[in-house]
This record gives sequence, structure tokens and C-alpha cells, in this order.
Amino acid sequence: MTALEVQTLIRAGLPMAEDIDLRIDRLDEEGVLARVPFHSKLVRPGGTLSGPTIMALGDAAMYAVVLGRLGRVEMAVTSNLNINFLIKPRPVDLLAVARILRLSRRQAVCEVSLYSAGNENELVAHVTGTYALPI
Repeated sequence: MTALEVQTLIRAGLPMAEDIDLRIDRLDEEGVLARVPFHSKLVRPGGTLSGPTIMALGDAAMYAVVLGRLGRVEMAVTSNLNINFLIKPRPVDLLAVARILRLSRRQAVCEVSLYSAGNENELVAHVTGTYALPI
């Protein structure tokens, strides 16, 4: 699947992805680059992007990397997600780089690094997670 095909599939199956304007910028053998464009509606009190927005991007990036590797496995589901919030994101696009750490018949273990656009050397959050794959 291409980046655009994965983006379209995720947006069609998960209305929240449309709400946050989820974009899949790159999908290749190395992994996925996903993005949520900055918008003031995603900011929580204190002036930072909301935790649910950050978690949604991390989870969607994992789903995208699984779809990119396996094709249309729409029934792949998150079975575990762990997130460490590291610093306050800047008021710019939030980016996620996802890769598969291990892939078996039943699960995909993934890792996602999230950062503010223009500041790729400073992680906003780090996500690890597992997707259960349909048998």
C-alpha cells in the first residue's frame, strides 16, 4: 500500500483521524512518517497539544506501519500501547516516525518517536506498542 492509500484507509475507518487531520507523509521499507498539522483546537489548558492527540498520532503511526508492511489488515488492533511524554510540544506540526521492531504471525511490535516539526533531535514522546494481527 502507498502512503496515500494507508492515509485514506485510516481516515475512512477512524473518524477521529479526519478530525485531527492525520497525514501519512512517507511509507517505505524503513517505516512511516506521519503528521498531525498544528491547530489551536488540539491545544489543552497550559498551551500544549493534548495528550490524546499525541497518543492518537502514535497509535495511528503504528497502524500505518503495519498496513504498509502487511497490506489491508484492517482488523489488526492495538493490544498494548505505552507512551512516555518527554517535553512539551511546540505550537507546530507534530511528527511521528514509526517502525516495526518485530513481526510474527500474531503480532507486530512497534516503536514510534514523536517530535515537533523543525526540531527532530528533541523527542516530544516515545511510544512502544503491540498490534494483534488477525489469524
